[in-house]
Amino acid sequence: MTATPPPADALAARILDALPQTQCTRCGYPDCAAYAQAIAQQDAPINQCPPGGAQGIARLSVITGRAVVPLNPEFGIEGLRSVAFIDEDWCIGCTLCIEACPTDAIYGTNKRMHGVIEAFCTGCELCIPVCPVDCILLEPVHSADSSLAPPTGWDAWSEDLAQTARTRYAAAQSRRATSADSKRAVKALKAADKLSDLAKHSRISDPAELERKKALIEAAMARARQRKPE
Repeated sequence: MTATPPPADALAARILDALPQTQCTRCGYPDCAAYAQAIAQQDAPINQCPPGGAQGIARLSVITGRAVVPLNPEFGIEGLRSVAFIDEDWCIGCTLCIEACPTDAIYGTNKRMHGVIEAFCTGCELCIPVCPVDCILLEPVHSADSSLAPPTGWDAWSEDLAQTARTRYAAAQSRRATSADSKRAVKALKAADKLSDLAKHSRISDPAELERKKALIEAAMARARQRKPE
């Protein structure tokens, strides 16, 4: 008798547990969870994760029952574990790298020099293309034993590092969502304040035209509120 395959959600959860959680998007998906879901739904092969490398593909093969295949070079190559460093002499404090970092491994404030918390950096490289002054570089994390070949893939990573990255990514997502909600709430309050006395904030003086304009704005705000849960 053929075994019943697990539900897609349960399978996706197992696949996600086997991914390195670098959240690098090199697989072509916005994060590890999205890639796991695509694999579970058979919308993506198991060989699109360069950070996981050959061992990662072997892990996914065991979980999904699919054959082991080489890493697809279109998505990158298996390499050394690297972390980002910021050149203090060139950093302008634009904060773009802070927003790009999936694990909040970069610290700093606007117009102040930024730095990287090495223990939390996944080497995802997402901070590099957004830097307007090219002051971010990746450097490999060297093995403690220089006589050995530098490790790659899961040999250079660990379950603890993966779990830390996963936890910090979830926290960063939550923080950014909360921040976005706060900004929307402030904008809504400002809009409502201006709408309550539209004549004061508008060049329109005709009362009938002001009422028509107010109705149009209120309708647009109502549509925006309805779209928000989606």
